[in-house]
Amino acid sequence: MSTRSLLVAATALAAGLSAQNAEALAPYSMDESLTEPQTPMANATLAPRDFARTPDAAFEPNPVMADRRAHLQCVPFARREAGIEIYGDANTWWAQAKNRYLRDRSPHEGAVAVLRGYAGAERGHVAVVREVVSERMIIVDHANWLNGGEITRDVPVRDVSARGDWSQVQVWNVVGGHWGGRTYTVQGFILNTPAKREEASNPHADS
Repeated sequence: MSTRSLLVAATALAAGLSAQNAEALAPYSMDESLTEPQTPMANATLAPRDFARTPDAAFEPNPVMADRRAHLQCVPFARREAGIEIYGDANTWWAQAKNRYLRDRSPHEGAVAVLRGYAGAERGHVAVVREVVSERMIIVDHANWLNGGEITRDVPVRDVSARGDWSQVQVWNVVGGHWGGRTYTVQGFILNTPAKREEASNPHADS
C-alpha cells in the first residue's frame, strides 16, 4: 500500500469520512515528494571558499549626505547617536572616556571613533561606527566633516596603518567620490559600556 493510500485510510478513520471524501483531502504530491530524487539547493553544494568575503578593493561605497542643513557639530551628533555622555571638544573625548567607558584600539559597531589631525594637528573629530566591513574597513556616520554642519551617513573609513592596528586611517571623500588624500591618527574607539573592571582587563586600551 502506498503512502497516499495509508493517509487516505487514516483520514477516513479519524474523521468518519467516506473513502471518497478522504481521497479528496489527501495531497496528490505526497508519494512523489517522498520517492522522487530531490535536486539539492545551490547553497547546499557550495564549499566554504565560495562564501569568502569580497576583497575591500571591490567594495562599492554608497555614502549619502543625509542632511546638508543640520548645522550640527560632530560632538553632539556622536553623543546623540552613540548614547555616550561626553561633552567638550572632540580632541578631549579619548581622555575623558578613561575610567568611564570601555575603550579599545579596534573598531566595534556602535562605538565612537576618535580621530586627531582633523583640520589641524590639535583638532579632533568623532564619528559613530555603523558597520565593521572587514579587518581594515568600517562604515561611519558623522557630522561636520566638510565643515558645513552637514550629517553624512554610510561613509567608508579604511585602516592604512603599516601594522593594521587602526592607528592611521583615510576617509572616503563623499563629494569627490574617492578616498581622501589625507591620513588621520586614530586615538581609539569608545564603546557605550561602563569602564569599571572591563577597561582594566582590556589589553587593547591604554591611558
